Formats: sequence, structure tokens, C-alpha cells
Amino acid sequence: MTVVPTKRDYSLLGRDAQAAVANGLSAAEWYHTDIPRKQMKELMKREDGPAIRDTAIWFGSLILFGGLGVYFWGTWWAVPFFLAYGVLYGSASDSRWHECGHGTAFKTMWMNDVVYQIACFMIMRNPVTWRWSHTRHHTDTVIVGRDPEIAVMRPPDLLRLVLNFFGILDVWHAVVDMVRNAFGVISAAEKTFIPEMEQSKAIRVARIWLAVYLVTIGLSFYLGSILPLMLIGLPRLYGAWHHVLTGLLQHGGLADNVTDHRLNSRTVYMNPISRFIYWNMNYHVEHHMFPMVPYHALPRLHAMIRHDLPEPNPSMFHGYREMIPAFLRQLRNEDYFLKRELPPTAKPYREEFHSDVLVHAAE
Repeated sequence: MTVVPTKRDYSLLGRDAQAAVANGLSAAEWYHTDIPRKQMKELMKREDGPAIRDTAIWFGSLILFGGLGVYFWGTWWAVPFFLAYGVLYGSASDSRWHECGHGTAFKTMWMNDVVYQIACFMIMRNPVTWRWSHTRHHTDTVIVGRDPEIAVMRPPDLLRLVLNFFGILDVWHAVVDMVRNAFGVISAAEKTFIPEMEQSKAIRVARIWLAVYLVTIGLSFYLGSILPLMLIGLPRLYGAWHHVLTGLLQHGGLADNVTDHRLNSRTVYMNPISRFIYWNMNYHVEHHMFPMVPYHALPRLHAMIRHDLPEPNPSMFHGYREMIPAFLRQLRNEDYFLKRELPPTAKPYREEFHSDVLVHAAE
């Protein structure tokens, strides 16, 4: 069977990475909607109150549902409680990792750090590696060869997408990376974004985590029950579906290699429960434009700049209804993408940077 090579090289050490640097796409100047300085300062104001409230609800719910799951263990009554526990562990941790990694969730920095470390463990993302990885994601959002967090490459691997709803591939790669780091090995790709002085910290964290998982596995064998793993580790698998469901909508089917977040990011209106789990990251264009605005201020930011943004998707179902056909078209034409239409009140896309890309949106 002949394998047709793709046009895009997503390797952080490949030809597209070099081209992005040479062409000025890496660490480029991005479009931002104009906001008066006073209003921007108010939006960026950090508070402890909202995050303390939401974190107390999160931890309290984890204890409640986990405790009920343990109490009813061995009966069918345990199933709904572990399903809820799994989402709070394997999906809500994704947004907590994200916001606390930005240092914007709490005003008090140690609170950000504590929740960040806990959430990183739950979502199985090394806190050192992923802090620097996510920094690159923001400076080079969906720039091929530079962004290490592109969830859907072109042409899309549909089997991988399905498996990730159960966390299978993500957890496998996370375990491989954890073991490799625990043995003192930092990969060549990791070295492109983790400063040398931080690499020893990544190794130390991996060793601590590996010890915790080995103790948990050992306890399961000792008890003759997977119950310890149902509380630590396995929720990253059976509770991953919600963060994948929401996360694919962030950039899926949209443009790559552009410097306008209105072209490569998507804002989607969601129900209150999903917004709590997701910590308002459904306002994703807004977050990428202004990443230092705390999650609890994103609805206000959205209202303030909506006139300059594409129309939000009214629901997750609506977002998937446009995104899945785009994935299918990209199987045949990897240059195809969904162009987000701007309202008449918006400043136009910078055609001098995106003219070649916009042609493919119409094909």
C-alpha cells in the first residue's frame, strides 16, 4: 500500500518548525481587539473568592461522589457515583490545570500552585513540562511545527479522536513520558521548550508520581480489588470524555498558520454544568486573545468584545455539526478549513498575512 505523505510536518524539530521561525509565524504579533486600558485593567483583576468557592465545590464533590462510590462498591449503585467522580477527576482537572498554570485563577499565588500541582497529577501532565508546553501553545497557537498541543492534526486521525474520549492514547503517552522522565531522560522535543534549568524538576516530579502509582497498584494487589485504582489513575480514563468533548471544539476544523485567534479558535455557548467543569474555557477566542484575564471574568470580556468576533456556536451540538464535516473534508483535502465569518462591526482579517489560507477555506 502506498502511503501518501501529508503536507504538514507537526514535529517540533521538523521542516515546518524551521519554516515557521524563518517566515515570522513563530512568536509573531497577533491581532487583539482594542479595549480601553481602564476596562482591561478591571478585567485582569485577580480575586481569590470565585476560585476558592469553585475549588471548594470541586473538592467537596470529589469527596462526596468518591465516598459514595466506595460505600456502594460491589453494587450497581456505585456506577453513577464513579461516573460523576470520574468527570470531576479526569475532566475538571484539565481546566484547573490550565487556569492555575496561567496563574490567574487565584490572586494568591500559592493557591494557584497547589491546585495546579493536584490537577496536573489527576490529568497526568507533568507540571513542569506542560507549563512550558502551554506557554508555547499561546505564543504559537496552531502554528504547525511549533505548537506542541495541536489536538487534531491534518488530515485528522479519526480513530485517535475516538480513543481519546476514553483517554486511552493520552494516558499511554503520559505513562511512557512519566517513566522516561523518571529514568532521567528528557526527549529532544521537550528540550525545545523546557529550559535546561527546569528539566531536573520535571524528572523529580516524574519520580514522585511513579512512586505514587506503584503504591496504588500495589495496594490494589494487596486488597485484591481495583478500588484504589478507581480513585487514583483510572478516572483519567473513564472520566476523560468531557474534557475531550469540549476540548476538540477549541480549534478543531479551523485555520492553522495564522496570527488571528478569530480564525483558529472557537467560542461555544455551554450549559452551566459544563461551564463549571470547563471553567469558562468555552470562551476560547477571548481566552487566547487575552490569556491573563481570569476564567470568572471571561463572560464579561466576551460581552465587551463580541462585536469584533465571529458569531459563537450556540451549543456544543452546533459546534460538532460544523466540525465533524470539516474533519471529513480534511481527509480528502488537508488544506480545507472552516472560515469564521465576522460581523459588520468587526475589524477585517489581516489579508496580507492570511490570503493563501483564506483561499483554501472556500475550496
